[in-house]
Amino acid sequence: MATVTQARPAEAAPATSSLLSRVRVSPGRLAAHAALLLLVLIWTIPTFGLLVSSVRDKDQLAVSGWWTSLTTVSRSEAGTLGTAEDQVEEGGGYVIRGNILAEGSNQVIERFGTSINNPGEFEAGTTAEMRIGGEITVEPDGTYVWNSPTAFEHDRARLFYTAAVPPRFTFENYTEVLTAAGIGRAFVNSFTVTVPATIIPILIAAFAAYALAWMRFPGRALLVALMVGLLVVPLQMSLIPLLRMYNGIAGTFGGNPKSYLGIWLAHTAFGLPLAIYLLRNYMAGLPREIMESARVDGASHFNIFVTMVLPLSFPALASFAIFQFLWVWNDLLVAIVFLGQSQNELVLTGQLRALLGSRGDNWEILTAGAFVSITVPLIVFFSLQRYFVRGLLAGSVKGG
Repeated sequence: MATVTQARPAEAAPATSSLLSRVRVSPGRLAAHAALLLLVLIWTIPTFGLLVSSVRDKDQLAVSGWWTSLTTVSRSEAGTLGTAEDQVEEGGGYVIRGNILAEGSNQVIERFGTSINNPGEFEAGTTAEMRIGGEITVEPDGTYVWNSPTAFEHDRARLFYTAAVPPRFTFENYTEVLTAAGIGRAFVNSFTVTVPATIIPILIAAFAAYALAWMRFPGRALLVALMVGLLVVPLQMSLIPLLRMYNGIAGTFGGNPKSYLGIWLAHTAFGLPLAIYLLRNYMAGLPREIMESARVDGASHFNIFVTMVLPLSFPALASFAIFQFLWVWNDLLVAIVFLGQSQNELVLTGQLRALLGSRGDNWEILTAGAFVSITVPLIVFFSLQRYFVRGLLAGSVKGG
């Protein structure tokens, strides 16, 4: 019995230490996870704030931040009182009744005043003397009774007040965006621009990437270096020269400079460098044995590309498709330059900008417009996201 009792701790010790070594996490790994969590929060918090703002009342959104959406806030405003035409004679005096709050308002008046410099001079429910004569009593619900022993003769009078605004959530912003004139047409225009502008560069880049990865010809390394160099060329610098070149070609052949063909070619030109670079690196990392076996069996480069390389490169194709679709769908500059700004040619981003008005009076609807515009890109991303990381990592690590 004694021997058995002493042997058990000795046998359990290695297992315990092995388990602890497996559970122990290195400081570097903890730091990496903490940094990743911080980046997620940095991106998530503004997006969450935009979502909350999109369902808030427009009046509240204009005066307070989204973080106050669940609290009651106070704000000072001015209301218009009834005129002399609204008075009635009662008990030997004259009375004007009304409500200084808008119909359907959920505000509660806390205090009021007759001067803009002191909107909280009197408490709601009390009576105050008006500067133009008479006494007024304002209730918390906004109703007021203005009494005067003599007839009213004024044309316009204002009353200042401080009101408590309880939180209010509504879908009015989304309704205003979705029912605005031209939104349906703008959706169709965006699809007409985005789908071909995503497919065309993928088709061209796939052939070019295979040639740069597996075909031997003079100047191949120079072309690869040129593709890398084109990645850093700003779109804004090359947009005007490209437009002039396209207008010259279109004028020569009698075409319309403002057309979908022009914007397709523009987005293809701007997207090809990244597409070729990403796909070339991915294809160069495919197993060489597969290519050599196919060549031994007599397969041509075209057969190898279509039957083997293209199916194996689907993760990289999906990764670039997500990038290109997001860029083109959210684009405004290229669409304005190559399509124009007429009502029938505006894409969704242009139509949402037009809803703001010339002075940005309706800027509050941008919050709802942002989520309306990202609906389609989110569907595309989540449909292809399982290939996204794999395509990017393989394209960046297996480069050859």
